[in-house]
Amino acid sequence: MTPALDDPWTLAGRTFHSRLLLGTGKYASIEQTRAALAAAGTEVVTVAVRRVDWSGRSGPSVLDALDRTRHTLLPNTAACYTADDAIRTARLGREAGMGDLVKLEVIGDPKTLFPDNEALLEAAKVLVGEGFVVMPYCSDDPIVCRKLEDLGCAAVMPLAAPIGSGLGIRNPFNLRIIVEQARVPVIVDAGVGTASDAAVAMELGCTGVLMNTAIAAAREPVWMANAMRLAVEAGRLAWRAGRMPKRLHAAASSPLDGLIATGAP
Repeated sequence: MTPALDDPWTLAGRTFHSRLLLGTGKYASIEQTRAALAAAGTEVVTVAVRRVDWSGRSGPSVLDALDRTRHTLLPNTAACYTADDAIRTARLGREAGMGDLVKLEVIGDPKTLFPDNEALLEAAKVLVGEGFVVMPYCSDDPIVCRKLEDLGCAAVMPLAAPIGSGLGIRNPFNLRIIVEQARVPVIVDAGVGTASDAAVAMELGCTGVLMNTAIAAAREPVWMANAMRLAVEAGRLAWRAGRMPKRLHAAASSPLDGLIATGAP
């Protein structure tokens, strides 16, 4: 067994083994969603509260793709643009039996889908006070992340790039600062495009990666789900192993002592 396969993490007292968290939007079918979740080996699955048809009139919902014995449900407040809307949506999810975990999103701009950090802090304070386990989607701002942690959030979830952009890690330096100062899990959320992006996030020391479009919009989503699982494991193992230092000049990989003389100058 490699160290990466025996490397659990905790969130508000709950233990998880997979560091790959998945969204459930944009898949072609419930069957494809279920297959991608299985290939990814994920344990935490996020669902938009406002996009679930609670009446059941439109047929199977995304909740039908989940195995509640294996998957921890993480309801999210996607499509909320004010603190009040996000708070009401989180309460709705809990009242509907989705639990006390919540991925808190308060969007500030419909074009970029960047978070409204001021409204996010406001909503987080209220929800933490009501006993929610709050995991906020936020900008890659170390100060905002520290304030969210100080409010009692169980994790911070800075973006890598705009939601659905697939641009990958745009600011690794801020993520490193966030990881260094954090006392709670740091989970990269949004912007990952391919497996190498996930590996980079983990090599920076992040606790995990949450993604949706990178898998759902791939030509072969189930294959990509498997690739992302392997990338997260590889990146985490590389971080634990400790990379070699970077050097400006070459350094011979073979020792110079005891070389056989060739007569060459």
